[in-house]
Amino acid sequence: MKGILCSLLIAVCVMTGCSNHSDSVIGSNTRLAEAVKQETEMPLEMPTDFNFMVSFGYGEVTKNVIDTYKGTFTKDLVVKGSATANIEFSTVELRDIYNKMKAIDIMGPKELTMDGGCFTTPSNEDKWKITVNGETKTISWTDKYCAMTEDANQLLELRNFIKNIVESKEAYKALPEAEGGYD
Repeated sequence: MKGILCSLLIAVCVMTGCSNHSDSVIGSNTRLAEAVKQETEMPLEMPTDFNFMVSFGYGEVTKNVIDTYKGTFTKDLVVKGSATANIEFSTVELRDIYNKMKAIDIMGPKELTMDGGCFTTPSNEDKWKITVNGETKTISWTDKYCAMTEDANQLLELRNFIKNIVESKEAYKALPEAEGGYD
């Protein structure tokens, strides 16, 4: 009995005195996280080289494209193909988009897939290309799985925000209506 109590006492002392992470490891992880943040952190002011392109649609059919590199919007007309218009964002609109991208740390690491064991059909797929301060990042995500990550939801909200700006422009309104749909 004395041996069991002694063993328990030693085990309790060892468990309370030990940790999986030493202070140096925790400090190292904190420094690593700060280095990643500094590397991906967007400047406070929108740089002059800020551009983005987002293509979106159902599955492999990503015919909708908002592209500030080219100054265009391509609209998926489904059975009628696609149509492209020149679209320019105002400085205020670009600054608003930039600030939303900065708020979600778009240049930082992203968790974009969550396999929930089920699939939706048709599914959306977005592909992004973003240039900030000489750095270009590409991102893609899909909602083909039943559940979406927080990062994917933020990108969807951002894309819808930008799409709403595009849809308010006269050049967009002049494009033909889409015909048909996707199954």
